[in-house]
Amino acid sequence: MLAIVCPGQGSQTPGFLTPWLELDGMAGLLDEWSTATGVDLTAHGTVSDEATIKDTAVAQPLIVAGGLLSARALGVEALEPRTWVAAGHSVGEITAAALAGVLPGAEALEFVRIRATGMAAAAAAEPTGMSAVLGGDPAEVSAAIEAHGLVAANANGGGQTVAAGSLGALAALAEQPPAKARVVPLKVAGAFHTPYMAPAVPDLAAYADGLRPADPAVALLSNRDGQAVASGREAVDRLVDQVTRPVRWDLCMESLRGAGVTGILELLPGGTLAGLAKRALKGTPTLAVKSPEDLDAARAFIAEHAVAAA
Repeated sequence: MLAIVCPGQGSQTPGFLTPWLELDGMAGLLDEWSTATGVDLTAHGTVSDEATIKDTAVAQPLIVAGGLLSARALGVEALEPRTWVAAGHSVGEITAAALAGVLPGAEALEFVRIRATGMAAAAAAEPTGMSAVLGGDPAEVSAAIEAHGLVAANANGGGQTVAAGSLGALAALAEQPPAKARVVPLKVAGAFHTPYMAPAVPDLAAYADGLRPADPAVALLSNRDGQAVASGREAVDRLVDQVTRPVRWDLCMESLRGAGVTGILELLPGGTLAGLAKRALKGTPTLAVKSPEDLDAARAFIAEHAVAAA
């Protein structure tokens, strides 16, 4: 059984789409998506600098577009549904929903554009951020985050929890970290997956209400609880709720273990989720797609692991 996982915000780097646009059809597809969303994904994926693509309104559509491009290059849409499971971290859950057939690519990108615009505005309203807490006793980490008035916005497994809230509280946590833990600020613009993002919900919910999502064609895991989502409507509703709810990637990985997954393939821009899996799912092979040079290895990886569970 293969797991295809899709990364979240912070995984983007300047120019990461440049080599992909040399592949047949990819430049035209990205131009089509740029026109549909009003976001110049081609420029942001090739020439925009780090500060520009750090902007939430740019970063989120760019990451989803990257994941969908790499999936298209790998022919993911042709895989037998019983042979794989889809999951995505934060905004990557939108990529995963598109791969599972819940939303067409253009609708997924419009969904993420509205999400990103709303979250960027919410982040600008008050100085907030996120920091990874690495190591430490989980109970002590949780207690320290709560004591500083912060929210455990991402439970990522593998000894990593992401705290979110005011910049002052994050600085105080870094000055007094839990025992045997270190606090690393993340390159994001706000306290995502917390009540600070509530202003982003109404416009996204209004757009979601007008969609006619299909039921997932493959098992699609939810960030809320790590469980497979039964219907397309539930999947979309959970994507809306996810804006203000913590991401339980630890539970997603537990579900991958329980499903008998034998290999984890992370789509573009890959690396982060494969790293978490190496720590939390020791012994499970992983492959992160970072450039077109990884495509042959990724195809071989898919052929090896995309097999229906007994």
